[in-house]
Amino acid sequence: MSSRTIQVSPFDLVVFGGTGDLAARKLLPALFQRDRAGQLPSNGRIIGVSRRTLGDDGYLGFVRQSLKDHVKAADLEPEALERFLGRIHFCSVDVTGEAGWPELAALLASGVEFVRAFYFAVSPDLFAPISQRIKQFGLVTPHSRVVVEKPLGKDGESAREVNAAVACVFEESQVFRIDHYLGKETVQNLMALRFANRMFEPLWNSTHIDHIQITVAEDIGVGDRGGYYDTSGAVRDMVQNHILQLLCLIAMEPPDAFQADSVRDEKLKVLKALKRINERNAEHCTVRGQYRSGSVGGLPAPGYLEDIGKDESDTETFVAIRAEIANWRWAGVPFFLRTGKRLGGRTSEIVVNFRPISHSIFDHTAGRISQNRLVIRLQPDEGMTLEVMIKDPGPGGMRLRSIPLDMSFAETFGVSNPDAYERLLMDVIRGNQTLFMRHDEVAAAWRWVDPILAAWNNTAQRIHHYAAGTWGPSASVALIERDGRTWLEDSE
Repeated sequence: MSSRTIQVSPFDLVVFGGTGDLAARKLLPALFQRDRAGQLPSNGRIIGVSRRTLGDDGYLGFVRQSLKDHVKAADLEPEALERFLGRIHFCSVDVTGEAGWPELAALLASGVEFVRAFYFAVSPDLFAPISQRIKQFGLVTPHSRVVVEKPLGKDGESAREVNAAVACVFEESQVFRIDHYLGKETVQNLMALRFANRMFEPLWNSTHIDHIQITVAEDIGVGDRGGYYDTSGAVRDMVQNHILQLLCLIAMEPPDAFQADSVRDEKLKVLKALKRINERNAEHCTVRGQYRSGSVGGLPAPGYLEDIGKDESDTETFVAIRAEIANWRWAGVPFFLRTGKRLGGRTSEIVVNFRPISHSIFDHTAGRISQNRLVIRLQPDEGMTLEVMIKDPGPGGMRLRSIPLDMSFAETFGVSNPDAYERLLMDVIRGNQTLFMRHDEVAAAWRWVDPILAAWNNTAQRIHHYAAGTWGPSASVALIERDGRTWLEDSE
């Protein structure tokens, strides 16, 4: 089975930070793959913008190396590569000054009727000056969009300032706040799973669901992001955006249509219904952790302080949170959220644990009846597993066992799923905001996160250490076991 590829409209995509890490690792490879699939029109242009004085030829060398480093060699067919490189242009621009802007304006003048997308793959402190220069040089057209990357501020106040700076130039309908997790195939399949299957939606409530776990685990450390990460931490880096977006999709009410504002309205209701965690209950509902040296994949792994080159830091590299949603559907159902660096594996998954059966008709010889569980895997192997009870085959009487009904997207459809950025970049060109955050979503997420950060700061809540290669501090196990539940890997 294969999907039909439909070309997007003619466009100019201007990437500020065009020589940066995000452009090299994600944006350029994603655009190449969409071009290779036939989705980019012949008059689609990609314009890299940077302070560096490379010229077109120098930037083409950068693009070639980026594709060589981050695209499978088998995909780099000469014809496709040359076609893609023919789309590439470069402008050296001082984004906080005047130099280079007239040249960029002249380059864009030939595509004034095209979709014009500005991608801010730069630090958020540059969003305001870049937006102001875009307005000053008359680069905004009725067909313009702007894409802004996280982090959108360090707290609610700074997020409002960032959003306000962009809003001075662009309408809300033109702003695409990107969260690449929402572009993953499995995340989008949450909508299909819940709202296109009769069997699930009637069970999607506190009557039938015992609790839900959301885990985003990485086995790597902070790498070369140590400077940024030590001022951010796991809550700002992952919980405020990625994990809360996953929580919204798993818990939201059915929208009236699969359209941008209908979906985002329902996500916003979830964020508003989250019970507040503050100084009164933060110690009971949250766990902070930081990795020490250990072993990952059989190899020695340094601790966080070694990674960032400091003698001390109270920045959390791990967090576990017990959250609740105060509405009719989810009253009394705990949502256990956790994320961290240098954990026991790289995995992102949502685990929906159903309540036990009301009464067993089988005697003790049949064995223990496990709760049904739906595991939605976002990475590394995107797919879903539904664990159900069956009779063990054979004539030895009624013996029950739990088996997984497993579906891997790659195996089922015979193709690898496209990278999230491939889908999201095409949605930007199409003007489809369904998988992008609205400004009030960002504000509501910060309203829930800010009191947690304030509670940690005001109460000096202890940070628990854990060895690299484990699944976090023991306190996170205690957090969930106080409720009589266990994390997925502990229950297997």
